[in-house]
Amino acid sequence: MRRTEAARYRGLTLRLLGKSAAAMGPGKAELIERIAQTGSISAAAREMGMSYRRAWQLVEALNEAFREPVVETAIGGRRGGGARVTRYGEGLVARFRAMEARASRAIAADLRRLSAELRKAPRR
Repeated sequence: MRRTEAARYRGLTLRLLGKSAAAMGPGKAELIERIAQTGSISAAAREMGMSYRRAWQLVEALNEAFREPVVETAIGGRRGGGARVTRYGEGLVARFRAMEARASRAIAADLRRLSAELRKAPRR
């Protein structure tokens, strides 16, 4: 799972809304990507500067919001358990990132024109 950072306008925030909250947004997408990379909710949380408890809550919210599990966890054992992003979760993030990239491309020319109108930052 690779992010296409160059295609994404950083100021653009897409959120897929569920019944009571955002089912998917940029933070949850990043959490899923980091879980896929590390195989661990706690390691992903550390990388994001987030508490394990908050990351676990987000994983639970993701799994409750979608028809299929996004992240599966394994408890304990000799190697301490872990987490893995399901095939469905991988596809979900890929589709979300593709939507971000398409939206960013759609507004790129407008952003360039608008940015050209900004005052220059004073030199230090």
